[in-house]
Amino acid sequence: MRMNAREHVPRLRRAAAALILACVALALAACDPPEDRYTTAQAPSGGNPSHGASLIRQYGCGECHIVPGIAGAEGLVGPPLNKLARRVYIAGVMRNSPDNLMAWLQDPQAVVPGNAMPRMGLNRDQARDITAYLYTLR
Repeated sequence: MRMNAREHVPRLRRAAAALILACVALALAACDPPEDRYTTAQAPSGGNPSHGASLIRQYGCGECHIVPGIAGAEGLVGPPLNKLARRVYIAGVMRNSPDNLMAWLQDPQAVVPGNAMPRMGLNRDQARDITAYLYTLR
């Protein structure tokens, strides 16, 4: 039994719809997963992410950086800090690790002399807490 052209149209529409749905599913699967956030207990630096967020506000980091989760942190002087925990390097020269990020935050000029990041006068505990917050940005 042969089908005429009119009988093929519904089958073609169903096949096209299935193909479109499959493409959408593949595209969504390729997207970044939802942002994972470390809890205080899981913070790789051992710091307190909540306190780090308040220090980021207190020290005005958002004047120079875009910092997700920090209201008004929309600066364009330094790089945006989204997904910082996934980055390989800090300042293009140091492997991204909690210890290296804390060292960078405490004295960026010692790492890359003459760069635009000022020394903010952070102590080790403050740098640890800010690092804990920045490592939530996955």
